[in-house]
Amino acid sequence: MTVNLEDVAKQKGIKSFLISYTDLFGVQRAKLVPSAAINAMAKNGAGFAGFATWLDMTPADADLFAVPDPDSLVQLPWKPEVGWLAADLWMNGAEVVQGPRNLLRKLKSEAQAKGLQVKTGVECEFFLTTPDGLAVCDSADRQAKPCYDQSALMRQYDIIAEMSDAMLALGWKPYQSDHEDANGQFEMNWEYDDALVTADRHSFFKYMAKSVAEKHGLRATFMPKPFLDLTGSGCHAHVSLWRDGKNLFESEGGELGVSELGYHFIGGIIHSADALCALFNPTVNSYKRINAPRTTSGATWAPNTVTYTGNNRTHMIRIPEPGRFELRLADAAANPYLLQAGIIAAGLDGIENKRDPGKRLDINMYTDGHTVKEAKRLPLNMLDALRALGDNSTIKDRLGAFVPSFLKLKHDEWNSYCRHLTQWERDATLDC
Repeated sequence: MTVNLEDVAKQKGIKSFLISYTDLFGVQRAKLVPSAAINAMAKNGAGFAGFATWLDMTPADADLFAVPDPDSLVQLPWKPEVGWLAADLWMNGAEVVQGPRNLLRKLKSEAQAKGLQVKTGVECEFFLTTPDGLAVCDSADRQAKPCYDQSALMRQYDIIAEMSDAMLALGWKPYQSDHEDANGQFEMNWEYDDALVTADRHSFFKYMAKSVAEKHGLRATFMPKPFLDLTGSGCHAHVSLWRDGKNLFESEGGELGVSELGYHFIGGIIHSADALCALFNPTVNSYKRINAPRTTSGATWAPNTVTYTGNNRTHMIRIPEPGRFELRLADAAANPYLLQAGIIAAGLDGIENKRDPGKRLDINMYTDGHTVKEAKRLPLNMLDALRALGDNSTIKDRLGAFVPSFLKLKHDEWNSYCRHLTQWERDATLDC
């Protein structure tokens, strides 16, 4: 039955709706629609000029329509007269293949056709900074090992509690928040769910964090590595696979409590990890996190090699307990929809082709990683990651026409970066 959003608005006291979509670069775009006009928008979509956002389009293209999904409705906790709706992109009567949410829905449907449901949770890390982004928000937050610092956490209580209370009210079931490994860095967790639900919530969470921080005179940033001497912000994903209420990754007789199917899924991630970097680590700055030297706290907490293990945080994939694995590759800049789409695409490939993840390594990769000769290294920069994606037929075939559009815009971004002259170049080269 079609949801009458105008009736919902009257029941909830919503005066306006944000019809929101996420473009290829993870930027959220929206139009503000009065509740009296929302039913027409729900049927036909809100119109946009696609070229004006990060989509592979031109000014000559037809109107882009963002059709909201009523199931995604979130009433803004800090401005309850406004409702937020995630939207799918349409043009000329057809779904836009490069639309990130459209892509995730397509892959979710492919999994459903096999009787499978991917469930995920994400660990959202972010920095609270001064409004200009040049320093962390708290001048007293300067411990060398600030992780879980109680005092620094409580000095930001008003912001963290407001977001946690909002997630409780929205039914997300948040269960913990903490000060992370870098000064000024925080992490918030809520319960795992269907991959599309998680992506919508992840997308809204980023908007909420920025909005609440601004309200308190600060800035929330999901930049992967805003400070070179501090640990970068990751976005670890916890993954499991379900059918009819049963976790297919869980096996009493399996190694570490994980089934053969689960290891094939992991094998798919490992097989395409370098290509997935283009989606999971999508910025030039991302590779200052993956390939970072040791930080002030003593560890980067980020992988640089394609390996997996048990309950050991120095690897790209860890299996902390039976029935799930944690993928530690993605950073905070990852597009919420492309993160989930990449996981499903690689995982389904692993299952279909019975990919072998190889030997589990139970070593400290930060101290003994140099002894591992056969494991692939992750890309050193964004260009290497884009080339890996372009060369990976597995991911390209699964993601389809999305890939050329993504690669085109990201190569343009890389070229823009290369045209930028840095102070380091001047310091290192003026006297050559």
